[in-house]
Amino acid sequence: MIYTNLPNTDISVSKICLGTMTFGKQNSEIESHSQIDFSLEKGVNFLDTAELYPVPADHSTYADTERIIGSWIKKSGKREKIVLASKIVGPGSYTAHIRKKNHFSPNNLREALEKSLDRLKTDYLDLYQLHWPERQTNNFGIRGYKFSPSEDSWTDNFEEILMTLDDLIKEGKIRSIGLSNENPWGIMRFLNLAKKGLSKITTVQNPYNLLNRLFEIGSAELCMREGVGLLAYSPLAFGRLTGKYRKGQMPEKSRFKLFPNLARFSGENSINATDDYYEIANNFGLTLTEMAISFVNSKEFVTSNIIGATNLNQLDENINSINKSLSPEILSLIEKVHSKYPDPAP
Repeated sequence: MIYTNLPNTDISVSKICLGTMTFGKQNSEIESHSQIDFSLEKGVNFLDTAELYPVPADHSTYADTERIIGSWIKKSGKREKIVLASKIVGPGSYTAHIRKKNHFSPNNLREALEKSLDRLKTDYLDLYQLHWPERQTNNFGIRGYKFSPSEDSWTDNFEEILMTLDDLIKEGKIRSIGLSNENPWGIMRFLNLAKKGLSKITTVQNPYNLLNRLFEIGSAELCMREGVGLLAYSPLAFGRLTGKYRKGQMPEKSRFKLFPNLARFSGENSINATDDYYEIANNFGLTLTEMAISFVNSKEFVTSNIIGATNLNQLDENINSINKSLSPEILSLIEKVHSKYPDPAP
């Protein structure tokens, strides 16, 4: 395993991070515990979760993922063996069962964190993240930003948020802070406030894969120059980049079979680009999974690559991809496909 530090901290994390959003929906508690144990054996020490998980989110399974991780921590006694990250949700129709307004108010930040700590059976989080912005902006499949008059209802509260998180760090309840599904303007606002003496964000968790490289357009330079690391999620594009959906296949119990509304990576150009990437991988003796994960691992702005699996065979291949490297020839061919189908899944 390769290890890096969360930027600006002494917190050492594996380059591969275990994503847990399937825990409690696609994976049982026993299966989830097995995934954590297996990952630790393979050198993975970094786990990412959220109060929202499992997904798709609904009231009946709210926060079950945190509870499952908490039961593992209580049973194993290995809290100090892992770096644990969680998130507080932002507003949206799919989070109304969690809270209805003022998502990142001081009271909500404190209450959400305390509930996460209780479910996770721990006194602190190594990384606490804002799952997505409160303001209206382009994320979750929206390519470009469009202003809407409804945004006038949002009040700029960046400084209040950061002051609250800063207090929670001083109280020892979180060790570092990060963002998720955030754009360059929001990242920069938090960084500018940190220059006034408040805590600096260490990471931003955004989608990044062969079908969605939008992070490179504005955020990559910003984060490299300002010392912020990307926690890349969906490196396999919900499984699209494993190749298992090629030629119209729809495996039983697969994510697209169970949740057909998850259409982010199902457009025609995503399907065509995946076929081209598959041919590259196959011609060089790689699986598409290995090539897709290795591509993300190779980027210098990536602090950790958040993989997810529903069985141990998938997990093993995902983690072992850390031992694969891509030649200049492979990378050149990848760029040709990217030019043909630029970011088909924003």
